[in-house]
Amino acid sequence: MSLWEYANPRKFMALSGTVLPWVTGLAAVLCCVGVVWGFFFTPDDFRMGSTVKIIYIHVPSAMMAINIWVMMLITSLIWLVRRHHVSALASKAAAPIGLIMTVIALATGAIWGKPMWGTYWAWDPRLTSFLILFLFYLGYMALWEAIENKDTAADLTAVLCLVGSVFALLSRYAVRFWNQGLHQGTSVPVATGERTVADVFFVPLAISMVGFGVLFLALVLQRTRTEVRARRLQALQARERMG
Repeated sequence: MSLWEYANPRKFMALSGTVLPWVTGLAAVLCCVGVVWGFFFTPDDFRMGSTVKIIYIHVPSAMMAINIWVMMLITSLIWLVRRHHVSALASKAAAPIGLIMTVIALATGAIWGKPMWGTYWAWDPRLTSFLILFLFYLGYMALWEAIENKDTAADLTAVLCLVGSVFALLSRYAVRFWNQGLHQGTSVPVATGERTVADVFFVPLAISMVGFGVLFLALVLQRTRTEVRARRLQALQARERMG
């Protein structure tokens, strides 16, 4: 069985309809366990006090804001190369979720930054690249709505996604590219496997991160299903007008 079979809208709808309830339930459990555990059953940090507990929302949302754009890049490339409509619709469906994750990351970062840095905002390399990523999300969504021909919209937004990927990369690695800046380094570097977070904080954080990832999967499946139905409805309406 080939993975590309599920680029067929009918097979995608059948599979997603089967797994969606399970994915949604798992996301709810993981997010609740991770956030509740982190906020109510972990100690205060000896330097940052209770403000450290915002990591259980800030870190997963920031992670997802970047990774959702990467997912959009992959599905956009699939659209450009193989012209599978489900991939283009999945990219479109993911954009509002990524925008919300970016807003959450920026807002929680500002709340965390005030007691840590003495200011809600600083033109730090990572913060600035994250703000630009937020603007790319807005531009991507606006471009989809501005173009009537959906295939043309998919082509142009795919190109925009390629350009925006530069800022997704900067958002991830800005601390390494520039030594200056207020933002701390990554607590759990994926490349090395090393981390600077104690187990008492890391375990609920890891659960929250996985939970946010599964939550995104549930949301993008639901939104993609909605996009597929909307595309079918448009096709039926077009046939009625022609016939």
